Amino acid sequence: MVDIHRVSNHVQMDYDLDNREAKQGKMLPCHEDRLDSGLDSLKEDELVNQFQDMAVDAVLSTSLQEEYEPWRAAVTDDGDTLLHLAVIHEATDHALQMIRLSHNHPFLNVQNHQRQTALHLAVITEQLQLVEKLLKAGCDPRLADDSGNTPLHIACKKGSLACFGLITQNCQRHLASIVSFPNYSGHNCLHLASINGFVSLVEGLVQLGADINAQEQCSGRTSLHLAVDLQDSTLVRCLLDLGADVNCLNYGGFAPYHLTYGRQNEEIRCQLYARTPQALRQLPDSESDDSDMEDLDLSDDELYDDIKFGK
Repeated sequence: MVDIHRVSNHVQMDYDLDNREAKQGKMLPCHEDRLDSGLDSLKEDELVNQFQDMAVDAVLSTSLQEEYEPWRAAVTDDGDTLLHLAVIHEATDHALQMIRLSHNHPFLNVQNHQRQTALHLAVITEQLQLVEKLLKAGCDPRLADDSGNTPLHIACKKGSLACFGLITQNCQRHLASIVSFPNYSGHNCLHLASINGFVSLVEGLVQLGADINAQEQCSGRTSLHLAVDLQDSTLVRCLLDLGADVNCLNYGGFAPYHLTYGRQNEEIRCQLYARTPQALRQLPDSESDDSDMEDLDLSDDELYDDIKFGK
């Protein structure tokens, strides 16, 4: 049995990445990263009233502040706490106040119905001050949303170097497990950065110890396979310079060079041809390049990172 984190008020937390293994042979549906604005469940004036109600007099003693606070228990129909709503509506002052009063408190790690913590939302909306404050206050960067993405996965999909830097600098203890952890589509952080063509993030992840030859769980493609699939010559060159293995085969028995068949990018073909052994330059007899391409299956979640408001 895997260990499951839970918070007060019986709000379920996601699995501990250090103790969790992905289910074999089963991938959950993939959804776009999104945030629920809470507009249907809490009107703007009601939100302001809620924030005013939770205002805390600065002269209160520390002991009183640590006692039960009603504003921590307030949850919308979408599972959003006041902290979620403050992040969504970019009510920075109120968010900072709640973070300050909740240092190392389970409240910081409450997940809404999309299993997003306030840290997920701060990364999606790229509110760097909140990202840093949440991490330093004890928000757990290992928690995954309903697509299996941690905040670092989201930063890699969005190409946010600033969020990437803040997260990696403030979670050294768990960094290795987060970087290698696959989401529910079988992609780890390096795969997501590769799919979206963020070369700087690819370089940063490899420097941090990410396995450049890690295979995504759907069809065994490495980042080099993905780069060839997407015909990204800059990324192919980067991965080769970083030491990507041209001999690595996906689950269909294809090396990266095989994926150049039928493609128009001669630069990629030439780069791989010079590095690929003669034995791996011919397609497997029982397969075709087209069959492998049909398995590419990059969903909109991997190609785009739109924020959806509402359900």
